[in-house]
Amino acid sequence: MTAPMIDIKHHLTDNLLMAYSAGTLPEGFNLVVATHISFCDECRAHMHEFDAVGGAIMAAEDPIAMSDNSFSATLDLIENSDVLTPFRHISSGSFPTPLQEYVGGDLDAVKWRKVGGGVRQAILKTDKSTSVRLLHIPAGAAVPDHGHRGTELTLVLQGAFSDKTDSFYKGDIEVATEDLNHQPIAEMGEDCICLAATDAPLRFNSLIPRLLQPFLQI
Repeated sequence: MTAPMIDIKHHLTDNLLMAYSAGTLPEGFNLVVATHISFCDECRAHMHEFDAVGGAIMAAEDPIAMSDNSFSATLDLIENSDVLTPFRHISSGSFPTPLQEYVGGDLDAVKWRKVGGGVRQAILKTDKSTSVRLLHIPAGAAVPDHGHRGTELTLVLQGAFSDKTDSFYKGDIEVATEDLNHQPIAEMGEDCICLAATDAPLRFNSLIPRLLQPFLQI
């Protein structure tokens, strides 16, 4: 069965795609980008273009002499390393494969925690360079008004949300930086589930969210 087409209007920036291609993104952002390009043919095509450019640059570099034991050292690394699961773009579940590998399953495997106002979250384990979570926002509900001390990537997995910049539907990604203050509100009809990653704590504008922030880890 062919998967239904997703009309994605909000895409990744070239800087994020280039960093993903070069392998320089922090782990949390890497997860969001990998999940988005599982949905988005356009961004995936751009990513492959950056891969090709990077390969051409490497091919044009002057060769560097290797040490005499390079081959045996490489074989030792292969023999003693963990077996990696090959990356797959296609998943039969609600979540794309890159996200399923962090959740430990699909949507029914998520361990939600209430954070107030009907909103639930599940923090995903990544390195300490970013904070990554799944958010479940009931239809019509809002998250607290906030700004950003760094960058926040928010990818819609189900439903939709709106803020003062635009509306974001399944597959859309919002790239929020320090100049954006907003209050995302889930659209009516279907609960909104998002994957969000931040590289710095949010800046909440109300007292109660600020008091709860250390416990919410956001």
